[in-house]
Amino acid sequence: MATIIHSKKACSVSPLKMSQPIGGALAFMGINRSMPVLHGSQGCTAFGLVLFVRHFREMIPLQTTAMNEVTTIMGGLENIEQAIVNIYKRAKPALIGICSTGLTETKGDDVESYLKIVRQRHPEVEDCQLVYVSTPDFVGAFQDGWGKAVSKMIEVLVEASSETVKGQINILPGSHLSAADIEEIKEMVEDFGLRAIILPDISGSLDGHVPEDFTPTTIGGTPLEKLKEMGKSEVTIAIGEQMRAAAMALEIKTGVPFFIFERLTGLASVDLFIERLSIIAQKPVPNKYRRQRSQLVDAMLDCQFYFGGLSIALGAEPDLLWAIGNFLVEMGAKITVAITTTESVLLPNMPCDTVTIGDLEDLETMAKGTDLILTHSHGRGASRRLGIPLYRIGLPMFDRVGAAHRLSVGYRGSRNILFEITNLLIEQEEKKEEEKERTHFYTSLSG
Repeated sequence: MATIIHSKKACSVSPLKMSQPIGGALAFMGINRSMPVLHGSQGCTAFGLVLFVRHFREMIPLQTTAMNEVTTIMGGLENIEQAIVNIYKRAKPALIGICSTGLTETKGDDVESYLKIVRQRHPEVEDCQLVYVSTPDFVGAFQDGWGKAVSKMIEVLVEASSETVKGQINILPGSHLSAADIEEIKEMVEDFGLRAIILPDISGSLDGHVPEDFTPTTIGGTPLEKLKEMGKSEVTIAIGEQMRAAAMALEIKTGVPFFIFERLTGLASVDLFIERLSIIAQKPVPNKYRRQRSQLVDAMLDCQFYFGGLSIALGAEPDLLWAIGNFLVEMGAKITVAITTTESVLLPNMPCDTVTIGDLEDLETMAKGTDLILTHSHGRGASRRLGIPLYRIGLPMFDRVGAAHRLSVGYRGSRNILFEITNLLIEQEEKKEEEKERTHFYTSLSG
């Protein structure tokens, strides 16, 4: 059992976490023809927009209600009304997803009532779905906002049905999964002859493809028509503890049972997922995955010498911390430092002594003497100052290309992680040897 430690600092010096509103906004980007809106100041939206653009290196559809000092005090009805009408006229989205911010949450705007008024005043937006989710950025973190947005979409958009479509299942991926991860999960499901409705599906909207025509809304993602049919599925599979509330909401509304997979990284966890798909489809496991499993086992044998006794410092959202941390411990590594962003029922069961809810300054202070740091790109400063190699995980990853295509789930993704970390460790050892040789050379010259 890990002890949970809350950082008592007066402020976050080098933030690890990202806020709920941008987590919710990213979830809305997984819907086809969607336009996320942050109900707050322009600065709130600009920050999230820059973060997503740097990570995905794509055009990001994200709008704001542009609250100022006066409208914050008087209420944001007019700003929300203007934003919805202008967005509808210019972009014709199928869905406008509105996320609150700390500014409007502190004021206490009744946005649900605002949306009813907008509907009454502007019947022309009748064919556009309006979904509001409360995501104050002074509590929780990125994965909380994502989970709340998915739960709200289920509550508002999914239709209950007494019909069950054979072979259709729902997939609720967590925010820690990349576009490549979701694409891999989709392929695994389809290889068993099943059809998946994924909510949300950023593998279609933020996978880095070049569209034939320009559109200001998301291109790809889950169509609203498919989303409404989730109540007809045989079962729901939620990936990550953050998706439990959404899976429960879907079961309560439609009666579709669900299974939670806390992670899909590592041999045993992927085995369980494959076994579940085989049971649902009532089909044997394809030879393709038997071979991939064999490749992962071989990779684990090849890399075990580098991971045995490896001291690691982890900084990530709870579900990502759980997935990567457990996998590396299974390989023989030891989690010396674990820093996360928000509460989770998983944290007490982390395979380490303590888990600190803190920031990157805490990570840097505690990581001295470890062999490897794993966190997002903002950890590069700590890595450089400490002289410890950094393996980038999570979001944002702005100093490397292809972040959306990094695979970390399934047999192939687990194998990729082992190879990438092992090669990073080998490279670090080579640098140390070069430095020793250089030092010895100059010492001999001076002597």
